[in-house]
Amino acid sequence: MTRPDAVPDLPGRLASWLAAGHHGGMGWMEERSGERADPARLWPEVRSIVMLGVNAGPDGDPLAALAEPSRGSIAVYARRRDYHDVIKGKLKELGGAFAAKAGAEIKVFVDTAPVMEKPLAAAAGLGWQGKHSVLLSRDFGNWLLLGALYTTAELPADEPEGDHCGRCRRCLDACPTDAFAGPYRLDARRCLAYLTIEHAGPIPAEFRVPMGNRVFGCDDCLAVCPWNKFAAATREARLMAREELAAPPLAELARLDDAAFRTRFAGTPIKRTGRDRFLRNVLIAIGNSGDASLAGEAGRLLEDPSPLVRGMAVWALARLGRLPPAPPAEEQDADVLAEWALAKNQGVQRAGPLAGAGPRPA
Repeated sequence: MTRPDAVPDLPGRLASWLAAGHHGGMGWMEERSGERADPARLWPEVRSIVMLGVNAGPDGDPLAALAEPSRGSIAVYARRRDYHDVIKGKLKELGGAFAAKAGAEIKVFVDTAPVMEKPLAAAAGLGWQGKHSVLLSRDFGNWLLLGALYTTAELPADEPEGDHCGRCRRCLDACPTDAFAGPYRLDARRCLAYLTIEHAGPIPAEFRVPMGNRVFGCDDCLAVCPWNKFAAATREARLMAREELAAPPLAELARLDDAAFRTRFAGTPIKRTGRDRFLRNVLIAIGNSGDASLAGEAGRLLEDPSPLVRGMAVWALARLGRLPPAPPAEEQDADVLAEWALAKNQGVQRAGPLAGAGPRPA
């Protein structure tokens, strides 16, 4: 439990991060930054905040799929039912019981409103924000999913958790794209989690090879944290990983039309990203695989209705050394033609046979 004003430097921290442009294309971070940095602006009646964490620890090596370049690597949190639905249901049940008992008003939030969950959770004593900016816990490592309960009740505040990262920088060194501007400062514009999920357009060329076979999110900085030695696999049945999402074959993913995409990923966070953005990622993974047998999948997608998909099909085929000599006469999209120009005029480095996703972090 904590108070709405428990993190007085939060407005300045958020303003500095936004001013540096580290939020990338996430305009919603900026649009309601005042409410995000000050809980009382979001709800003037709030007097206390209860922060809750649900353990979402994986039951195996989160990075295992990186060693299988012809399969897709999906972030741990997305291999299961959408955590928003699971945690919000729990919060509403808890909040309703609390409101009836205390005679107080409540509002519950799970990553769907301008709430800075991680700083508030640290202020409430759930853990501390590590150098990778994610909340760390002595008991659960960095695998906690957070929810917030705002209330008009006056509750005793807990002591904040101190920082226990020390001189360790494994998370910073593990990042495939050097996305950390420094300890505790993440530049989303370089982060594969942001680029594969939130970013709407073509992924900048400099980040495509480092993506490896990561088709949705990235767990590298999380997986290497030493505090995970205390973590345990989740026991929440609705957060158990779906086996078919652990390392799905790229060939299968490349064949998904919109209806099949929605069916396959129903109830998971992946569905919210949309089929075209997801296939953009799959094609980059195909290009990085070094697996010539996947060239046919990429070639077929040169005729996809989505320019985003067609453009990444060009890049994938160039990486595999199978790009046709010229674009189809009917291709008129500027972004797609730019990919052809990149491949033909500047060249795209060929992927080696089964080159994989690069070295795994130490």
